[in-house]
Amino acid sequence: MNGESQPVTLLDLLDRLVEPSEPPPVSMMPQTWGWAVLALILLAVCIFVAIHMRRRYRANAYRRYAIKELEAARNDPAAIAAILRRTALAAYPRSEVAGLAGDDWLYFLDAQVSRKDFSEGSGRLVAAAPYRATQREPALYAVAKDWIVRHRPEKMP
Repeated sequence: MNGESQPVTLLDLLDRLVEPSEPPPVSMMPQTWGWAVLALILLAVCIFVAIHMRRRYRANAYRRYAIKELEAARNDPAAIAAILRRTALAAYPRSEVAGLAGDDWLYFLDAQVSRKDFSEGSGRLVAAAPYRATQREPALYAVAKDWIVRHRPEKMP
């Protein structure tokens, strides 16, 4: 071995490597106040939306109740007329609804949904049904349910 050194192999080089130290753990806390403010704003928006949805759900309780009654009444025109009257009394001021009868009542119902299902369609039975026996109209159920779902009261929270 006349001054010649052994060739360095890849395995020799790998043996000389030193294990790196483990880095410190990364903090999950935001580094700036901006993220904390954004989190608070998002929390406030979520609370506002939840409160609004709860109010809306409670405000529409009369609709859910009316639809349950409507399903029980099915095709009875007198029962459907009473359900529509109670629903309108729950949604609109009593002074606006209580005195309506006949064509005025039908026009009021139509005006709330921008249609003419009551004054010109199968909904005409609603005006006479509470006062005399009328024939059953299968389409009346659909018209009444559509009105309950689509009408928009003036005082919505």
